[in-house]
Amino acid sequence: MTDATKVLKPGEPLPTARPVVVSLGRLGRRMLVERLARRVVTLGGVAIIGSILAILVVIAIEVYPLFTLPTATQVGQVSGGTTSSVLDVGVDEYREIAYLLSPSGIRFVSVKDGKAPQDVSLPGLDGARVMTTSPLGRGPFALGLSDGRAIPVEVRFTVSHAEGGRTIEPDLVVGGPLRMDLEGRPIRHLAYVPAKGGITVAHLGPRDLALVAVKETKALVGPSTREEFRQALSLPVEGQITALALDGRGDDLFVGTSSGELVRVDLREPGDPRVGRAVQVTSNPGTGVTALGFLLGDRTLILGDAAGGVSTWQSLQHDGGERRLVRIHEFARHPGPVVAIQASPRDKGFLTADGSGTVRLHYGTSGKTLLTVQAGGQDLRAMTFAPKADGLLIADGAGGLSHWALNNPHPEFTVRSLFGKIWYEGYKGPEYVWQSTGGTDDFEAKFSLTPLIYGTLKGTFYALLIAVPVALLAALYASQFMHPTLKGIVKPTVEIMAALPSVVLGFLAGLWLAPQVEKVVPGLFLTPLVIPGMILLAVCGWRFLPVAFRRRVRPGTEVALLIPIAALGGWLSFTLGGVVERLFLSGDYRGWLLSVMGLTYDQRNSLVVGIAMGFAVIPIIFTIAEDSLANVPQHLVAGSLALGATRWQTALRVVLPTASPGIFSAIMIGFGRAVGETMIVLMATGNTPVMDWSIFNGFRALSANIAVELPEAPVGGSLFRLLFLAAFLLFVMTFLVNTAAEMVRLRLRRKYRYL
Repeated sequence: MTDATKVLKPGEPLPTARPVVVSLGRLGRRMLVERLARRVVTLGGVAIIGSILAILVVIAIEVYPLFTLPTATQVGQVSGGTTSSVLDVGVDEYREIAYLLSPSGIRFVSVKDGKAPQDVSLPGLDGARVMTTSPLGRGPFALGLSDGRAIPVEVRFTVSHAEGGRTIEPDLVVGGPLRMDLEGRPIRHLAYVPAKGGITVAHLGPRDLALVAVKETKALVGPSTREEFRQALSLPVEGQITALALDGRGDDLFVGTSSGELVRVDLREPGDPRVGRAVQVTSNPGTGVTALGFLLGDRTLILGDAAGGVSTWQSLQHDGGERRLVRIHEFARHPGPVVAIQASPRDKGFLTADGSGTVRLHYGTSGKTLLTVQAGGQDLRAMTFAPKADGLLIADGAGGLSHWALNNPHPEFTVRSLFGKIWYEGYKGPEYVWQSTGGTDDFEAKFSLTPLIYGTLKGTFYALLIAVPVALLAALYASQFMHPTLKGIVKPTVEIMAALPSVVLGFLAGLWLAPQVEKVVPGLFLTPLVIPGMILLAVCGWRFLPVAFRRRVRPGTEVALLIPIAALGGWLSFTLGGVVERLFLSGDYRGWLLSVMGLTYDQRNSLVVGIAMGFAVIPIIFTIAEDSLANVPQHLVAGSLALGATRWQTALRVVLPTASPGIFSAIMIGFGRAVGETMIVLMATGNTPVMDWSIFNGFRALSANIAVELPEAPVGGSLFRLLFLAAFLLFVMTFLVNTAAEMVRLRLRRKYRYL
């Protein structure tokens, strides 16, 4: 018998304890390993935090330029050197050579020193003077002469490179003159587009217009035909005509008057122009319209008036097919009458100017005034955007030029344009729209992030709607009722499900699950009723079986008997779904949804995503929740059972509240997993950014949008930086949810820590 097991007699002294001999070398090595491990763990945590902060810094660097204000810097000024007034001004794409239109013709000058690179004469004047011009900067334009003629003109620049230098040579392409007025009255205002063979509209009298349209028809075989239409129009308006604007398609002519009215003339049939009713459009009643223009794409009309007001208008088709002019935006006012309007050739921005030299930069989509430039002087006559929208030239009455460099790389973005409703071109009202690309260069980009945030939350909601009940109930049963042997098989199997690649789940969901779900939608909605009902019937039937038979089944393994019952319930649900569809849904649930509820069924929809993404989220929620439930102290369970509570009462009223902090954390981690999911959402939905809670429609999530558009986005462009902003929003969403979850978890933990 050893000293440890020796039984002491009464009064016998305790044996002397043997000292524990510990090697100092071993103790030192152990302490060294502990310190090293502590520092490695600390270093790893700091590295993770540093990596996250570094990612945030990179995102912030890419996002910051979106919200910087535009700037304009004066880079040069050239004196006029002429006594004739300037009608309009244009410039080449490199901002080196400008051309000034004056009553005597066209003059080219160097933007750097004001010298003329070469003499270019304008043929065809024949003693007449230039009275007006159609808008420059849109390709060919026309000059209105004092003898009632109009001359089509196009300015071209030839660029050559020799010996490391760049040489730009201007050239004029002059077309044949058009006799707009047989009486030879001077042309006061002129509108011209080369579309459809050429359409020219001249303002001759106070309310009189002359229209000359050339229609060319190209034949497959033989020569093309040319047909000319001439019309004289007298508009039924108050006041005099003060401005003209003709869209680039030659469809709509807008006429402004001195009384503040705007009239649309439909030129789709040149031989039969239709004059619409006059609409009062100026900011103050009776204030005249002084300038008209179009945004890029010629869908939105820009209007300036004598009171300095600036607004944009669209011609929208209402119910019944009638087109009406609708005011879209109003912008910052000028201190004086607006004398010039110039649209950007690259985006939906535009410039407006008054005679005192105040130039404002606006953006048509957002309705914001971005920049104000004080050009100086008291006789501003004309201005122009550079073809690359990186500068502007301002001309005074004596032909002096003021050259400004413009830095405005991302004018599309404001807080309202990113998260609010915007009235886009062709829409009947303000809407949330995401459409980053289009088929033409004049496309109006629609960068609302609201549909993407909406789609992210929608997909997460339906995924958790399926995953949370299944995962939590399974965790409760596995931790409190399942036999340990069976639990040792089920729990690792569920945990292995988390290792399935999301791209595989998305592939199966998009190509296999979606077509299968489409066939059995009514049956799917019956499964939450039929399967639990079958299980309840099976439990009731179990009560009537002989006790000797029931004792053969070990407690905690009853689930093995319920699996075939659940499978039978699923088969019965799909069978009954077909019956319900035939009897109550007119034999086609898709047609019934559309006709009765106004819902369309997309094959790749939120229901498919909910099933697939719920399958991906279930293992995470189940594992964490089961661990929390299993770690509830056993003395609480034993005490509850000893007081007469049943297993279910103990599980629901003792175990579940005690484990609620861990369960809540499991749900929040599952939420974060669903919010950041990319491949399942990308492959199992139609990726349509619509804002509809219908479970039968698809959506587009932030993560999927980043995956789709980032490879095609130009580096440093607006879309590229906006996608980084979307990534930042994802980070903020998960950070806020995790922070709120931690606060709730700590509160629940304090509440139940004394149990």
